[in-house]
Amino acid sequence: MPASEILFEIKSAKVLQSGIQLFDNLNFTWKKGQHWAIIGNSGEELTAFLETLRGHTIVSFGEISREFSKEYTLQKNTDGQVHSFRDLIAYVSQKYELKNRSNLQNFYFQQRFNSSESEQTSTVHESLKQIQAKVLGPWTVEKVAKVLNLGHLLGQSLLKLSNGETRRLVLGLGLMRQPLIFLMDQPMTGLDVKSRSEFGEILKVMISEGVHVLLTTSAYEVPEGITHVARLGNTGIKETWLVEDFHLTAKHEKKLAYDWELLDSLLPKINIGNTEVIRLENLTIKYGEKLILKSLNWEVRLGDRWLLKGANGSGKSTLISLLIGENPQAYSQNLWLFGRKRGTGESIWDVKRPTGFVAPELSRFFPANQTCHKVILSGLFDTMGLFRKVTEEQENLAKSWLKLFHLETVADIPINRLSLENQRWTLLARALIKQPKLLILDEASQGMDEFQRRLFKDTVQQICERSTITLIYVSHYAEDVPEAVVKVMELS
Repeated sequence: MPASEILFEIKSAKVLQSGIQLFDNLNFTWKKGQHWAIIGNSGEELTAFLETLRGHTIVSFGEISREFSKEYTLQKNTDGQVHSFRDLIAYVSQKYELKNRSNLQNFYFQQRFNSSESEQTSTVHESLKQIQAKVLGPWTVEKVAKVLNLGHLLGQSLLKLSNGETRRLVLGLGLMRQPLIFLMDQPMTGLDVKSRSEFGEILKVMISEGVHVLLTTSAYEVPEGITHVARLGNTGIKETWLVEDFHLTAKHEKKLAYDWELLDSLLPKINIGNTEVIRLENLTIKYGEKLILKSLNWEVRLGDRWLLKGANGSGKSTLISLLIGENPQAYSQNLWLFGRKRGTGESIWDVKRPTGFVAPELSRFFPANQTCHKVILSGLFDTMGLFRKVTEEQENLAKSWLKLFHLETVADIPINRLSLENQRWTLLARALIKQPKLLILDEASQGMDEFQRRLFKDTVQQICERSTITLIYVSHYAEDVPEAVVKVMELS
């Protein structure tokens, strides 16, 4: 095979990260014209494979060559300029961060719902413009906005974007680097059904401009434009297919259940009765001239299990912000929580105390010193981190949640260094430790691999079966919704 046809090649590599062996015999060849989907049972292994391609792991044996950058490297060496093969790579991680105009990632969670705070944050247009590409290429702000449907959001503050809109933006930021290679870690996570179906068309536009794509994904979601599929295991690549020969072979052999009796002992036991949890009457929310929610009516009773659904940008995040006490517009609305109208003398803590909330972006807002253990304990005080001494009883309660979700070995690791799946379990334990009446799960299993998503769904089902917790469940994936969720509120 001519070397000029190869982009990447890994031969018999032993790969280490932080002193831990990730793969002991990794072989992979990526040729021009190939666009890869990498599937596997472990989200950590999939991310580690991408980090190996990016040069962020140690190859202790074997070799890795990056033929795609040789011509660029030769030219830069001749010109005496500082350079790296990474100049030609764009990467979209699941742990993307937003920064303010001072280039600091110091947001707090509530900022996104306070219009005055958004002035500290760059707009979508400013974020795209500030990318300094090391090479020339075809991607302009206008072209990126058109391909990723960002045109109507260019003047929007980053804090005002929905999760799906933010996901599209980070793809756009990657394109503004004018990449030859685009690596993406679970890029369809957080996209609604329509956006996921359109993702293949986005890939085809990228590919037509000379971008070579490799992404990690579910075996159930290999998008159009992909030409090859590889299955990754704990030693290396197990199998490869041409996409037309790839037949879904994912089985549910791997079974794991948590200690449901322990879970049962930790959950609240509440008499259902006819208690009102949420009531909305003609609720209307606007930001400037932009109408987010119009004349919304909704009633939720204790013990109800609701699916909250709607396309990206339909107002789900705004509605949730009202229910968890973070949106100041609640005071001007006909909104009742737990039988009490907002704005009648209740404190923010009165609203937060009976409500547990999980969303994937929450993990980005904890201070750097907050470990898994501390984050779980912080749920008792509704704070973004633990800042007070706890009692022995509270300490033992946290240990029980660590044990339940098999987090004991990572208890002292900062949350921003945990794997995505352990971040999700940590946040769920934080929401449940105070025995809430209302549990709101907003794409709470986002970023987990297929097995972990099934386990998360089973766990939520057990919570519903073993308690009278009221549940509002947000997911773009019908297969992730537990059977106990039988009512639907759909925003248009």
